[in-house]
Amino acid sequence: MDITSFINIDILPLKSSDNIGEACAIFEETTHSHIPVINDHIFLGNLAETDCKTFEKHQKVGDFQYLFNIFFVKNNTNWFDTLETFARNKTNIMPVLNETNEYIGFYELSDILTFFNETPFLNEAGNTLIIEKSFKDYSFSEICQIIESNNTKLLGAFISDSNENNIQITLKIAKSGLNEIIQTFRRYNYDIILGSEEDSYLEDLKERSQYLSKYLNI
Repeated sequence: MDITSFINIDILPLKSSDNIGEACAIFEETTHSHIPVINDHIFLGNLAETDCKTFEKHQKVGDFQYLFNIFFVKNNTNWFDTLETFARNKTNIMPVLNETNEYIGFYELSDILTFFNETPFLNEAGNTLIIEKSFKDYSFSEICQIIESNNTKLLGAFISDSNENNIQITLKIAKSGLNEIIQTFRRYNYDIILGSEEDSYLEDLKERSQYLSKYLNI
């Protein structure tokens, strides 16, 4: 699924020769946590709003390159890895680079969350199942085999929680044979954290994502 249509160029990136006052003015006009900085189209990093507030407005942006946060995605990065990069860097703006590392625009977190809301994982009819097993013993191939051996299709899966001992995996499966699948997982020593004919978990996930998208657009 292509997300490049969400690449935004409405706000120009900073140049290393710009002064901090210009950066502060952009932050005041937007809700962005960072602003990309470039030099001759080459991406240098991201200036954080929290850092910007501590500098004198006459100073040059490039003087603080050692404080830039380095995160970005390429224009061929898939939506899930893009969303993960947003989360890992606690940002609401993501620079997009081409194959030669030239800056071509940015994604906004609210747009990627909207895209997530429209994926079959959330929108296609099915059952939600959350399973847990020790980190060293779980296997995605085994999980798929359990579901398909019960004549049911796996619609989506992601790791929703983990620690040094255990891992939780959220599954979206077709609306059939849920009880049989649950019993099979138990025979394979998976704990069932959530297993219901109701889609309340995914509805809550979708509502939280939609709320966050609206909040970021305020």
